[in-house]
Amino acid sequence: MSRLFLWYPKCSTCQKAKKWLDAHGISYEARDIKEENPDVKELEAWYRQSGLDIKRFFNTSGLLYRSMNLKEKLTEMSEQEKLELLATDGMLVKRPLLITETAVLAGFREAEYEKLTGTCAE
Repeated sequence: MSRLFLWYPKCSTCQKAKKWLDAHGISYEARDIKEENPDVKELEAWYRQSGLDIKRFFNTSGLLYRSMNLKEKLTEMSEQEKLELLATDGMLVKRPLLITETAVLAGFREAEYEKLTGTCAE
């Protein structure tokens, strides 16, 4: 199964997720979200596949999100405008993202990773 893991290497949550994947022998293609930001087409596909609210794709605790005052601005934006905004800078995107053919996970919750990858807690 093909898996794409989008992460920011300096992010402690991303490091935990990567360590978990490695410890469980889960193969994936890693992509630094700051160096290679997802484009609008990728983001839209992942958003649709995920079934999540588009707000879940924003890194709401990030400095850039706060400095741009996006909490207030997002309510006025269309879905397309939000996707286009996310595509402007990887630091706006919630991370890590784990994308498979069947699911998209935003953030790291061990139980979700276990369910998606078919691994069990030890």
